[in-house]
Amino acid sequence: MFTTRPTLQGTFGMVSSTHWLASQSAMAVLEDGGNAYDAAVAAGFVLHVVEPHLNGPAGETPMIIAPRDGEVRVVCGQGPAPAGATIAHYRSLGLDLVPGIGPLASAVPGSFDAWMLLLRDHGTKGLAEVLRYAIGYAEDGHAPVERVGRTVETVRRLFETEWPSSAEVYLPGGRPPRPGELFRNPRLAATWRRLIAEAEENGGTERTAQIEAARRIWREGFVAEALVRQAARPTMDTTGSRHTGTLTAADLAGWSASYEAPATYDWNGWTLAKAPGWSQGPAFLQQLALLPAELPRYGSADYVHLLIEGCKLAMADREAWYGDAADVPLDALLSEPYNAERRALITGTASHALRPGRPGGREPVLGAHVRALVSGAAGPAPDTAPAPGVGEPTVAKDGTTRGDTCHLDVVDRWGNMISATPSGGWLQSNPVVPELGFPLGTRLQMTWLEEGLPNSLTPGRRPRTTLSPSLALRDGVPVLAFGTPGGDQQDQWQVHFFLAVALRARVRGGLDLQGAVDAPNWHTDSFPASFFPRGMRPGSVTVEGNTDPEIVAELRRRGHDVTVGEPWSEGRLCAVARDPGTGVLSAAANPRGMQGYAVGR
Repeated sequence: MFTTRPTLQGTFGMVSSTHWLASQSAMAVLEDGGNAYDAAVAAGFVLHVVEPHLNGPAGETPMIIAPRDGEVRVVCGQGPAPAGATIAHYRSLGLDLVPGIGPLASAVPGSFDAWMLLLRDHGTKGLAEVLRYAIGYAEDGHAPVERVGRTVETVRRLFETEWPSSAEVYLPGGRPPRPGELFRNPRLAATWRRLIAEAEENGGTERTAQIEAARRIWREGFVAEALVRQAARPTMDTTGSRHTGTLTAADLAGWSASYEAPATYDWNGWTLAKAPGWSQGPAFLQQLALLPAELPRYGSADYVHLLIEGCKLAMADREAWYGDAADVPLDALLSEPYNAERRALITGTASHALRPGRPGGREPVLGAHVRALVSGAAGPAPDTAPAPGVGEPTVAKDGTTRGDTCHLDVVDRWGNMISATPSGGWLQSNPVVPELGFPLGTRLQMTWLEEGLPNSLTPGRRPRTTLSPSLALRDGVPVLAFGTPGGDQQDQWQVHFFLAVALRARVRGGLDLQGAVDAPNWHTDSFPASFFPRGMRPGSVTVEGNTDPEIVAELRRRGHDVTVGEPWSEGRLCAVARDPGTGVLSAAANPRGMQGYAVGR
């Protein structure tokens, strides 16, 4: 069938990411003898440079790894709430929601330490070897994609009047970065050069010792000192007031990235692995569990309707049951008796209700903000939807900013595989730390300022993240790594992609990854959003403009509130695969947004 690009195939290595420079940097590491984990770390730091509107070193990066002959594991690159981030503190400031920008929204940064943990335990390269690509693009410059400049333009006034350190980096000469012109971030390059020099001085020549020294410098050295100073600076946020954050030296010194077992679900011979219930990842698994034994024809109106309605049920459970502040009853949520009961709720018409279930007979508890949304007391949903299609950052009329995410997947010739979703620490999230060249993140905006909820703001606990890398196995063997940016849409677009891979014809003897990436996509906002100001649009469905008009008409007839977006406007998927029988590697990347690329040989 026709696709925008071929599904790449080879035997040496495959990379897919949301930016071509990150993909090619990862491939350069593979060509230099590195493995998939060396390549992923190099690509991750390049993404911090070339997609600064989508991620940064002080953001978050959950990963799923499948080492050759090893267990599938989740690398938790999601930092927790600082010790001082209590509900009482935020309420004392007159807040009902955590602001969408500014230091009050900052969790303990997670990305850097997650990359270092991965490099230490599973990589083969040294610190300088993997950071040299990012240093080069920050120091010598790169030609920025259009959306970097557009994002900076939307927050120009904030930068010029309130965040001067950001203006110095992102408004060089008084204007945003422009495509076709080199854009540099010498402060960031200097940070990494100093980090490497101090790590070599303190760690000697041994690779692991240098990486451990770098982790200490981040948590306790000059980086930590600069991050804490920034958090203490009064900063204008979405409340219209200036607030200081809660991040302290003790918070930074007391946390490190870690490994844990993935949440899994078996479906039609596949095993899907996701991050556990501190992420939205299990919502992907619940959507599979809700599917009937016999599916409607792929791509038909019946098929799309079924997936939309299943997504609503899974996301309602996400709101009621997911979070790090309580135990997530995942076994019950994925059990067949529970899903048989939930499946019966799906009829031929669209539901406009939020319907969390009762796993194990437990009563769901929804917060006051969500109850107001459901009752309509909160008023119409704010205009904070992503820019058409690619989930890119937007800025609403009230100055609210919404960032997005990156993604990368790598598989090497030895069979090592990784799926990683870097995000947070966006240029529009917090002021650039003057000494470092990058900002703090804002992931705490995903928590609730109400006690007793699974996702209540809780010191030492992780905010429920939307970041959701994926890995799929066949007969217990890792076969497919994939993911996408997109916030709440990540575990919608990924379900659609995976089912397209699983249900459609193969190409060239392998999985039709590119065909599944290119297939028309859609999403619903019929549940509480994870991003400030936390609205919802009951019954809504947004479809790409290239969706069959007859399907659109049928969805509307069934009661869906359908918005037809631009063609090629839903999803930013990346994927790599390995056939365990032949050793053939495959890769594909999203054409939407015109910056994601797969490379390999």
